[in-house]
Amino acid sequence: QVQLVESGGGLVQAGGSLRISCAASGRLVSAYAMGWFRQAPGNEREFVARMVWNGASTYYADSVKGRFTISRDNVKNMVYLQMNSLNPEDTAVYYCAAGVGFTNPKEYLYWGQGTQVTVSS
Repeated sequence: QVQLVESGGGLVQAGGSLRISCAASGRLVSAYAMGWFRQAPGNEREFVARMVWNGASTYYADSVKGRFTISRDNVKNMVYLQMNSLNPEDTAVYYCAAGVGFTNPKEYLYWGQGTQVTVSS
């Protein structure tokens, strides 16, 4: 069983930056890929970024490429999403997930409770 807890969401002005965090715990957590997803009201959950624990491989949605950076701290079992140049379209609940998938949320086994990110214009 893997537990994921997000933190760090909040309100930020357009053009600003925010870093959200995911604390991961549980057995074999390092065996999974870690992903960030987001869901805005009325929309489906969409892929944002992905990385593996034991490698440098990262992958981003086109909509965030060049603005967002996913990173990890293996010692602390933390995963981060640094978000720069935020715009109102980035407003959503952001979820941390662990699984064996790539961009399909159905392939992720464990999910956090989500953290709200609101970008004002």
